[in-house]
Amino acid sequence: MTPELMMLAYSVALLIVLVLIQATIGVQSKGLMPMANNRDDVGPATGFHARMLRVVDNHREGITMFAPVVLIAAAANIHSGMTVLGAQMFFYSRLAHAILYVTGIPLVRPLFWAVGLAGTVIVLLATLGLIS
Repeated sequence: MTPELMMLAYSVALLIVLVLIQATIGVQSKGLMPMANNRDDVGPATGFHARMLRVVDNHREGITMFAPVVLIAAAANIHSGMTVLGAQMFFYSRLAHAILYVTGIPLVRPLFWAVGLAGTVIVLLATLGLIS
């Protein structure tokens, strides 16, 4: 498995962990039965539960852009120092971003979000042959 695909697998694993935490917090904050039902009358998430929903959505948004370019690169057998760098930038910055989001640390979190996006763009540009 290439490093790029490994970073994608790690990114999916991170999403799974975040979803499990979010689901656990949802049950703790709203109760098992309301969360197990249709949730029509549960009401909006608040506090840490709402933050966990946001971090899951944010990571899902990032991985939606990252995964296709990594898979395209793999299918086209494109593998370079730049694709590896971009993939590593994406995963490690998204990991830091999630930790900062979950712990509520302000201000620096957007920097890690931007590094993750830059990593995705680097993989895309390398896949398109615009950088090497």
